[in-house]
Amino acid sequence: MSSLAILNIGQLVSLIGPNRGRVGQEMSDLGLIYGAGILVQDDRIRAVGPSEDIALEMPADAVIIDAGGRVVTPGFVDAHTHLVFGGNRCQEFELRSQGATYQEISSKGGGIHSSVEATRSVDEESLLARSQKWAHKLIQMGTTTAEIKSGYGLNADSEFKMLRVIRDLRRTTPLRTVGTLLAAHAIPKDQDKDDYLKHITTHMIPEASCSGLARYVDIFVEENYYSAECARKIAGAAKKHGLGLRMHVDQMRDGHGAALAAELGAITADHLEQTSPAGIGAMKAANTIPVLLPTSVFGLRHEKYPVARAMIDAGLPVVLATDFNPGSSPSPSMPFAMSLAMLNMGMSAAECLTAATINAAASLELAHELGSLEPGKVADIVIHEWEDYREIPYWIATPGVRTTICRGQKFDKVS
Repeated sequence: MSSLAILNIGQLVSLIGPNRGRVGQEMSDLGLIYGAGILVQDDRIRAVGPSEDIALEMPADAVIIDAGGRVVTPGFVDAHTHLVFGGNRCQEFELRSQGATYQEISSKGGGIHSSVEATRSVDEESLLARSQKWAHKLIQMGTTTAEIKSGYGLNADSEFKMLRVIRDLRRTTPLRTVGTLLAAHAIPKDQDKDDYLKHITTHMIPEASCSGLARYVDIFVEENYYSAECARKIAGAAKKHGLGLRMHVDQMRDGHGAALAAELGAITADHLEQTSPAGIGAMKAANTIPVLLPTSVFGLRHEKYPVARAMIDAGLPVVLATDFNPGSSPSPSMPFAMSLAMLNMGMSAAECLTAATINAAASLELAHELGSLEPGKVADIVIHEWEDYREIPYWIATPGVRTTICRGQKFDKVS
């Protein structure tokens, strides 16, 4: 049995509390402990308490990390990413800087279809190697768990190639991954829409479930993408085969997507930039969790951010995620997402940390394992360079992670 002791923690963000999404005032209660220590055995937290008590309790052969009075938090849980992809879309980034819209770029063959072409052309081994590099970047930024979607394949061969890479990231890197089948990300150019939708519901969803490659199914409900009728068919197939539902909704317009997600029993509704008060009420009534993606709004140069304050005030367990992808959100940084949420969505630093840890874990049905630092939970821990948790989003786009611990294993520098 291996042991690790973190001593001399200046400010420990423990988030000790119920193993569920935190709401309302709970999102501001970080369970701060000053002068703390943590004892880890193998991949689990054994004890949390005053540093001097942990020093007395730890085994003689324990590896010791001196936190030097710095702030320590749970590892970030990024509950919405598209980390597996071929190529990049830097040319689109430049076009947007010159005033082109996402829709204009997409209509000329860019956008999702650009990534589909690049991802289809990369063999599985090369795609895994590319994705491993991004997984290591996430760890460097303090993320220890990431939900990763397919969606840049738009045919069975390429979608399942992506899902296998997501699985293999879990086996070959310290990053914990959760796979989501997003075959309904866009309409494939080389297949009839109705035929493709039938293939998703009768072949891809059953295979994703049977193989264990996906825990969730996702669908992009938006004009010129997939309709509410399509979503109902996909949701029915997902439920039939035991997969949870996550949905991209209300990103470009208020298409009543939040209410649709609530109606279909979706675990999360993601984006929500255009969601109305009625949509917020529907999510609250159905216990649908909002996953907000401010980095995507920033990357698209849009002005309207999700109304996080209204969602928190309504009692919803708000989640922050990066939407990391090569097009609209080429940033895998959870601290940057927190900075944007504070500046543009009215969230406090404490609410942002809760949204990026325990609430995100709850959205992946992992709050019993992750998202807080307490005995029995997985030892996913981040030692930051800072002395106050509010500095994490305050130092905008500044690398601030000193050490990331994934399942009890220490990573100071990740190549």
